Amino acid sequence: MICFALVMTRAENKQIFNTQPSIVSARAGFLGLKFCQINIFRFFADSKMDRMPKISLTGWMMIAMVAGVLLGLWAHYNGSTAQIEGFTAVTGVVTDIFLRLIKMIIAPLVFCTLVVGIAKLGDIKAIGRIGGKALLWFMGASFLSLLLGMVVMHALSLGSELNLPLPPAGASTGIEQSTLSFKTFFTNIVPLSIFDALAKNAILQIVVFAVLFGIATASIGEQGAMVIKALDAISQIVLRVTGYVMYLAPIAALAAIASVMAIKGPELLVSYGKVILSFYMAILLLWLILLLVASAFVGRRVIELVMTVKDMLLLAFNTATSEAAFPRLIVELENFGCPPKIVSFILPLGYSFNLDGAMLYATFASLFIAQAYNIHLSLGQEVSMLLVLMLTSKGVAGVPRAVLAVLTSTLLMYNIPQQGLLLLLGIDQILDMARAATNVLGNSIAVVVVSKCEGELGEAGVNKKAA
Repeated sequence: MICFALVMTRAENKQIFNTQPSIVSARAGFLGLKFCQINIFRFFADSKMDRMPKISLTGWMMIAMVAGVLLGLWAHYNGSTAQIEGFTAVTGVVTDIFLRLIKMIIAPLVFCTLVVGIAKLGDIKAIGRIGGKALLWFMGASFLSLLLGMVVMHALSLGSELNLPLPPAGASTGIEQSTLSFKTFFTNIVPLSIFDALAKNAILQIVVFAVLFGIATASIGEQGAMVIKALDAISQIVLRVTGYVMYLAPIAALAAIASVMAIKGPELLVSYGKVILSFYMAILLLWLILLLVASAFVGRRVIELVMTVKDMLLLAFNTATSEAAFPRLIVELENFGCPPKIVSFILPLGYSFNLDGAMLYATFASLFIAQAYNIHLSLGQEVSMLLVLMLTSKGVAGVPRAVLAVLTSTLLMYNIPQQGLLLLLGIDQILDMARAATNVLGNSIAVVVVSKCEGELGEAGVNKKAA
C-alpha cells in the first residue's frame, strides 16, 4: 500500500490524471507492483543475503569437535570390534591425508621464509641480536615449563596412589626405545644433505642450512637479490596452497576426535580423569603465566594475540600436532603486526627449541611414574633431570607423541622403570592435544615478544596477507 501511494503521488506531480481514470489506475497499479517487486528483491539480495554471517574457521573447528565426539561415541556403542577397527581405519586415512598435506608444505615454507627473513635482516649483527633474544626467551620458557611440571606433580602426588611393585628386570615395555647422547644430538643438527633434511622434514637441520644460505645470499649483493625475490614468490605460493589445505582442517579434526572416542569411549575419561584434569589445569596455568609475562612487553594485546591464533590452537589441539598449525601461523602472526623477517626467522627456531607443552609433560610424566613405583629422587637428581630434558626434548615438535621416545631414554638414565609409560600410553593422545596447542601458543608469544623488543611490532593488519 505504501508503494502504491508513492506511485500515485508521483503520478499526480506529473499530471498523469489528465488521461482516463481507468488507464491511470491501471498504470499506477502496475508501476506500484513493479516498484514493490524490485525493492523486495533488493531487500533480500542486499540486506539479508549479503549480511548473513559466515562461519569462521573457529566455528567450523568447534562444530567438527562436537560432531567428532558424537560420531565416535555412536561408533563406540553401536559397532562391534571389527566395525570399530574399520571405522578408525577410515578416519585414520582422512587424518593422515591432512597431515601429509601439511608436511608437504612445511619444508619448502621453512626454507624459503627463513632465507628471505635472514636476507632482509641485512647483517650478521642483526641476526645474532635477534637470535640471541629468541634463544634467551626459549630457555626461560623451557625452564618455566619443566619446573611447573615438577611443582604440580609434587603438589598432587598423583602417582603415589598407585603404589606399584617394581617390574622384573629386562621386562619389555613394547615402546620403541631411544638413546640420545650429546655427540648424537650436536652432530644431527648438521644435515648430511639438504635434500635429505627436506625429505624428512628435519626442521632443525633445515634451519641450519637456511641460516647459512641466507647469510651467503645476502652477502653477494645484486645477484643474491634475484634469488631472494624468487624465494619470496615461492613462499607466497606455498602460503596460498596452505589456504587451500586449511579447508580440510575441520574434516581432519572431526576424523581425529571420532577415532579416539570410538576406540576409548567415555570410560577413558572416567578412569584417568584425575590425571587428565590435573595435566590440563597445569597447562592452563602455564598459559596464564606465559601470557602474564608477555603482557609486560605488549600489554593488553596478549588478548588480541590469543584471538588471532585461536584457529591454530584449535587445529593443533584437534590433530595433536603443532606442525599442522605452522604454515597458517606464519600468516596470522604477520597479520597481528609482527614483521615477516622476524616471523620467518624465529618461528622455525621455536619449533625446534621452544616446546613448552612437551617440556611440561616430560617432568609431569617422569615424576608420576617415579611416584607410582615409590622411587624417591633427590633434589639434585630432579635438577639434573630438568637439564637433561631441556636437551633431549628438542626437535619433537610436530611429531605426534614423539615425546614418548624422549621419556624412554630419560627414565633409563635415572633407573625409573620404562614400563611406567604404559600407564600413560592409553591417554597420551588426549594429553598430546594439550601439548601441541601449548607449543603453538608458546612460539606465538616468543615471536611477538622478540618483535616488541626489536621495536618492530606494528598494529594488527599492517602486514595482512591472504592465504
